Amino acid sequence: MFFGRYDYTIDTKGRLNFPAKFRDAMGESFVVLEWVDSCLFALPMEEVERLADKLESDELMDSWAISGDLFSTACEVAPDKQGRILLPAELRAYAGLEKDVTIIGNRNHAEIWATEVWNARRAAVTNDQRAERLRKLHL
Repeated sequence: MFFGRYDYTIDTKGRLNFPAKFRDAMGESFVVLEWVDSCLFALPMEEVERLADKLESDELMDSWAISGDLFSTACEVAPDKQGRILLPAELRAYAGLEKDVTIIGNRNHAEIWATEVWNARRAAVTNDQRAERLRKLHL
């Protein structure tokens, strides 16, 4: 399970520290791909396989297009001895990763955001909206 927020700085070579707790859950290597809202998803291999199986089994008319769109941006990464991953320029450009980066855990995956984009998303949700969303969980 992935949870928590971690703030890092990406270096000029595109290397990014990845949280130790997340590295342990991801395994030796994992996949990073484009998602929505200028976000990158980091998924353990078993989640990538589950996603591929779901796309194959769903009767989505455009599952082939969705699959091609997702997997064409995918990149397998493996943390180095310092716990950094190397993100390709295309993925960095898509997510606007230039300096400050926020990595969040979200259940079965991690999300990689430009910190200013993540902060703006969080600020756009009012406390009342957040409370209403939480009430719907019936906890």
